[in-house]
Amino acid sequence: MSDIEKNIVNTKQGKLQGSRENNLYLFKGIPFAEPPVGKLRWMPPQPAPAWENIRPALRYGNIAPQILMPMGAPFLRGEPEPQSEDCLYLNVYTPGLDNEKRPVMVWIHGGAFSMGSGSEHMFRSGRIAERGNVVLVTLNYRLGALGFLNLDKITGGKIPSTGNEGLLDQVAALEWVRDNIEGFGGDPDNVTIFGESAGGMSVSCLMALPAARGLFHKAIIESAVGAIARPLENSIYTAETFLRIAGISADDTPGLLNLPPEKILKIQPEVAIETDQGEAPCIPVADGVIMPLMPLEAFSKGMAAKVPTLIGSNLDEQKLFSLMNPMHKTMDEPMLKKLLARNVPEENIEMIIDVYKNAKQGRGEIVTPFELYSAINTDIMFRNIVLHIIEARRDQGVPAYNYLFTWKSPAMGGALGAAHALELGFLFGSMDEALCGKGPVVEKISQQMQDAWTAFAHTGNPSCESMGEWPEYGIERKTMIISGDSHVEKAVYEEEREVWSGAGHVDLNKML
Repeated sequence: MSDIEKNIVNTKQGKLQGSRENNLYLFKGIPFAEPPVGKLRWMPPQPAPAWENIRPALRYGNIAPQILMPMGAPFLRGEPEPQSEDCLYLNVYTPGLDNEKRPVMVWIHGGAFSMGSGSEHMFRSGRIAERGNVVLVTLNYRLGALGFLNLDKITGGKIPSTGNEGLLDQVAALEWVRDNIEGFGGDPDNVTIFGESAGGMSVSCLMALPAARGLFHKAIIESAVGAIARPLENSIYTAETFLRIAGISADDTPGLLNLPPEKILKIQPEVAIETDQGEAPCIPVADGVIMPLMPLEAFSKGMAAKVPTLIGSNLDEQKLFSLMNPMHKTMDEPMLKKLLARNVPEENIEMIIDVYKNAKQGRGEIVTPFELYSAINTDIMFRNIVLHIIEARRDQGVPAYNYLFTWKSPAMGGALGAAHALELGFLFGSMDEALCGKGPVVEKISQQMQDAWTAFAHTGNPSCESMGEWPEYGIERKTMIISGDSHVEKAVYEEEREVWSGAGHVDLNKML
């Protein structure tokens, strides 16, 4: 019996034995770096050690330490997965162990840089790999303070973490792909990175990261949030707050290295409250070394990787978060103005509300204070980021394609709309009926997304038979509306877009 018949692949570290499931070869829990434990906590990822015998790749690896989301994270989670600082594992789904050199798609999960994994239930079907004839790689990376805490300056270099160790884990995974993916039927010279939310932010950061240059050739950014990363001074303040709450001095290196991960997880929400940083106190850092510039600045200056880019967002991103807050039921206009004042110059608030109100009324939509808040904050935190990046890509002559996902969830009587993360079930073919709906139209949207994303991985252009011709964004701002009747429109929601380029200007680099 041949190695292929035994599901065996040879890697630089040694031989792996996978399984055959649903017309795919699947290799789970592959170590792509040495476990970042003990003295390697807060250090850059080190090469994975080799092994002598055939290593079974039949079980998913540990996921990074994290606090599970309240309400069970309905978009993402199945059963809880084992957690450990020993978490740097990836998974490979491939249609064939041959020399076909298929495009490789590397998925980077979201979760506010503080939760999630590459082996979440939603990502396990492998349908996108089978349907699109691509090799799919999903990966873990260090999260929260263990992956994104800048301790270098505050400890005088005793712990030289930059706050980007989680990003460097992603780079290490891409290096593993470069060195090994050919044995899994993949093409190391045709790698697409894609991710959603914090995963989309990660893709944006990798495009601005010198260490990642040349490790990928196309990029898909879904629903990246806010400024993508934080300035160095903010990350230093976060580290100072973390140490103060932990009760550990900056020169107590053993105390930091021996701090139980459970205590680190307990401290993170307290840091978020004290620093007023929402759910994500620890995210990538423009430290001037690993990440020379804030990612949005790198895009503006043409210093981000000039690879074909597919980028978009969902129509009602904010509703996933706002509906968790009980005040949405009683929001009035004074509360609306108070909430908007966090991000919008006070003198512009009334004008912005009027623009959105008139635009929504013109389309026959509801204009309650809650609906206005959802639409305005969705654009501030998500769509404006998309437009900033795609217009920079276009102006620099980089192929760039835009989408807006508008399919509305039937959940909560339709109140969720096209909420944050809703598109993931369609993309991975793991639709939850309560969230996504059911029937031929739902299946059609899923197939269209899989076909377009994998067409982009094959050619750098998402046009495909099921979705149709998908033109570049261009000066006409052509956008693929993904819904029950997917189609291209020019200059969608133009009134809302224009308000942010005028008096409603918001400094995107200060968002989040």
